[in-house]
Amino acid sequence: MSGSDPPSGGVMLQALDAAQVRRWAVSCVQSLDAHREAIDSINVFPVADGDTGSNLLHTMRAALDALLRAPAKARADAGAAVAVLARGALTGARGNSGVIVSQFLRGAADVLAGTDAVLGPGLRAALAAGADRAVAAMAEPVQGTMISVFRAAADAARDEPSDALQDVAEAAATAAAAALDETPRQLAVLADAGVVDAGGRGVVVLFDALLAVLTGQPAALAAAQRANAERVARPQESSLYTSRESGSDAFAYEVMYLLEQVGDDRAADGLRDALVGLGDSVSVVGDGAGLWTVHVHCNDIGGAIEAGVDVGRPRQIRVARFADAPSPEASRFSKDRAVVVPSRSTEFADLLISEGVTVSRVDGTADPALGLLETITGTAAAHVTVLPADPALVEAADEAAIRAVAAGQDVVVVPCASPVQVLSAVAVHDPRRRASDDVVAMAEAAAATRRGEVVVAAEAGITWIGACEAGDVLGFADGEVMLIEPGPPGVDALDRAACGVVSRMLAVGGELVTALLGADAPDELATELEDYLRRVHPETELVVYQGGQHNAVLVLGVE
Repeated sequence: MSGSDPPSGGVMLQALDAAQVRRWAVSCVQSLDAHREAIDSINVFPVADGDTGSNLLHTMRAALDALLRAPAKARADAGAAVAVLARGALTGARGNSGVIVSQFLRGAADVLAGTDAVLGPGLRAALAAGADRAVAAMAEPVQGTMISVFRAAADAARDEPSDALQDVAEAAATAAAAALDETPRQLAVLADAGVVDAGGRGVVVLFDALLAVLTGQPAALAAAQRANAERVARPQESSLYTSRESGSDAFAYEVMYLLEQVGDDRAADGLRDALVGLGDSVSVVGDGAGLWTVHVHCNDIGGAIEAGVDVGRPRQIRVARFADAPSPEASRFSKDRAVVVPSRSTEFADLLISEGVTVSRVDGTADPALGLLETITGTAAAHVTVLPADPALVEAADEAAIRAVAAGQDVVVVPCASPVQVLSAVAVHDPRRRASDDVVAMAEAAAATRRGEVVVAAEAGITWIGACEAGDVLGFADGEVMLIEPGPPGVDALDRAACGVVSRMLAVGGELVTALLGADAPDELATELEDYLRRVHPETELVVYQGGQHNAVLVLGVE
């Protein structure tokens, strides 16, 4: 496809701005989630631990979560948004694959610093810098892995004669897929297993997601995934999934941690050399601002951690034993647990996706019960918890649950009266608990979260505290009108209402206030609320997200 040929059924983007960077991150998470198990199933290098898809998904979720939590000013342009993604990926990186992706993002962010919107030449430069960083991330780079795929994509983007953004992205995605096909010829262990590199397959997913965002055609991503289905087919040989081959013959443990207060790059180089002496798959990479991620496969766990203590301050230490890697089981359900939330807002949906939740989009036209049923069964999870964020969706959720249970799934609906209650429930979700205990914990967390709203009255009416006129600002606490600010609904009236609602909710206690800004919320609202809490309730923490809801200017939760 040439730059002059618009994609059918979609709108071709000419530039990638901050909003589209966010959409790309969301698309990456959704696609990696859909293909996690397939990618895990072909993971045979550097060890057959069956976790590359999971590690990539965890890393990109951490990156997306960092982007959604970042203040608006910190992600105002495309370059800043990529930088936030890079730091989030570094902080949340899992495994070799996660570290490499974090460094690819860092290299791209370095080039795109100060860029308002990315054009074709900018993407070309970002891919080159990202590939360089990805290769440099590993102490001993190996061809036939994800770094080969990154490099091939960057080289193709460099050689693409057109400067059109889509053409550069399409050249990179096409080359990435071709490079993935070559990995068995570059790495004998892949050829022996009859698979392509798992990390490289994840890279192809990232580039396919970018192309789908640029073309405005989600079907383009699905088509690319279907075209690659044979590449991720599970090998017929079952030996890859025996208990011994799910670990490493040479090194039994994976050790990862974040490292702070490292003196300089020479100290990091010394740490890298020390870890090479302890094991393999070594990476010591930083974000350029004093934070480093350390990864090694070894047998001496204490030695790997002490090496970090010698040069800085380790935190978030994570140790995994390869022999503990799970073996795949034949079942109609491919995973044990899933959480499903129906959402009317793109921004709220993105926030949930970053937390690992499966979202069912409610657009106001289709039957929500049918859409929810399709989403529930599509999770392929044995146990599903549904958290309707709107009382109007509880009936649809109950209907979908009844039909799914009849088909053999265990589905429980936990009614929530507000999106902030959904966030509280999701925050305590722990798939390691028994399913029944997890449902109870989520239900208790939702019920314990007090809710508030700031709404502009659409028409005149009578409330519990008096009459209101159209355009007045109403403050709700737990569903009851608590105050009325006379209209018109300007910034001052909205600020007074928001602070008034929070004040009344905190009168009975609270340590955390969560605020979801509506689609029509002024930019100053979050700042005014933060200033108010700092002055009047300094002991209270405030977390602000873009909620994107249209039925309330502001939704509040107090825990």
